[in-house]
Amino acid sequence: MDRIAIIGCGGSGKSTVARELARILDAPLTHLDTLYYHEHWTPLPTDEFAAQQEKLVTGDRWIIEGNYAGTLPIRLAAADTVIFLDLPATACLRGILQRRWHYRGGQHPADGVYDRITWNFIRYILGYRRTMRPRIHRLIHDHGPHVRLITLTSRHHANRFIDHTRRATPPGT
Repeated sequence: MDRIAIIGCGGSGKSTVARELARILDAPLTHLDTLYYHEHWTPLPTDEFAAQQEKLVTGDRWIIEGNYAGTLPIRLAAADTVIFLDLPATACLRGILQRRWHYRGGQHPADGVYDRITWNFIRYILGYRRTMRPRIHRLIHDHGPHVRLITLTSRHHANRFIDHTRRATPPGT
């Protein structure tokens, strides 16, 4: 695992899994929300966002976490591993509530946490498995048939994966 794309619904634990894997693998980590949002939640123009990702994926080793299906083909084409956090909506809603409790809202770039809960975001979470999951699978099929796909369906499953990776990775790797 040298070039890892971590994707999944909001609140699924992408940032947490990414931070843990970056520590274990000693790999550079990029949170896409950090690239996409400027102060006051101003989004980066689409072409600039895509160009920054094109540059990031040229590296030999990286972990990039974030969904952004519109630019996912860029990451899929260069990744060797995709970790898809495919958790139920209830787990994701619990995740955003825990994030809110911990961070109290706002932007926390150092942790890759961008905590803004809106009704549109809640609707997105509720419909993610019905609408986005099939789209994600199509994109993986079309742009990343070469990747190792790891699908994690619960926080317990994600924690076991992290523990397994920690045990299998020699210190200093």
